[in-house]
Amino acid sequence: MVEGSVRLKSEFLEVEISPQGAEMVALRDRHGHDLLWNGDPAFWTGRAPLLFPIVGRLPNDQLLHEGQVYCMAQHGFARRRAFTLEEASEQVVRLALHDDEETRKQYPFAFSLTVTYRLAEATLTIEAEVANTGEGELPASFGFHPAFRWPLPYGGTRDDHRLVFEKAEAEAIHRPVGGLLSTATEPNPAVDAILEPTDALFERDALIFLDLRSHHVRFGVPGEPGLEVAFPDMPHLGLWSKPGAPFLCIEPWAGYASPEDGPAEFIDKPGLSLLAPGATKRFAMAIRWLPDVGRLIGPHEVEG
Repeated sequence: MVEGSVRLKSEFLEVEISPQGAEMVALRDRHGHDLLWNGDPAFWTGRAPLLFPIVGRLPNDQLLHEGQVYCMAQHGFARRRAFTLEEASEQVVRLALHDDEETRKQYPFAFSLTVTYRLAEATLTIEAEVANTGEGELPASFGFHPAFRWPLPYGGTRDDHRLVFEKAEAEAIHRPVGGLLSTATEPNPAVDAILEPTDALFERDALIFLDLRSHHVRFGVPGEPGLEVAFPDMPHLGLWSKPGAPFLCIEPWAGYASPEDGPAEFIDKPGLSLLAPGATKRFAMAIRWLPDVGRLIGPHEVEG
């Protein structure tokens, strides 16, 4: 168990969450197989960071608001902050982060961010609620960034794995350029709703699906246990790995990096949610373990 983490446990899954970044740091099936990447620094130290208040980068890592410049690194600061543990049981863990002097040096807005992990049988639901606790409009994005083992610890090689979309995806995709969203596009690599992940796909960084029809994907080797990642209210999806790295990030987003030719003023940035004073917004995803994926392309079922 990772030091300081809290644990959720069901008949099917075991989950560990660290207060640092409110990050999931372990996900194991009922046989003890690790499904989540372990943060090996030889490849990438992340495991499942939460992206807030931005997804991706800002131009020159600078936020411009009302004539003032604030420096904020890629994906924001939440993943580097210690959250307060508000609730912990075998089924529910809730953590919270609030603005303070340090956050306002990067992001001059009042907010609260509450992250709740719920485990019910074979499904882990992660819900983030952003609240505007200030007197002005709150511009924010949120994203999930879980890295799953590739290959998963069952049968088959990395080349045997498939990512199966809920629906056929034909819209062109984008890539990051220096961390910003490219204005250029390229053909969608999914064929008949199936994407074959390869190292070559990630030689030019992540795949960014902005115009997404699907609300869930399934990952694994057909005929072997696998995972379903569902994101009913998240409009975008990023896929990322490093060539040769034994993980694949499946990233539901509500927001994306600043476009190459985007506006300078932060509040005009595409992909932001704008919350009125006192308003809240929910962002959620679910990870479901599929012990029998003879039907990787089978019908979608929602659990508990």
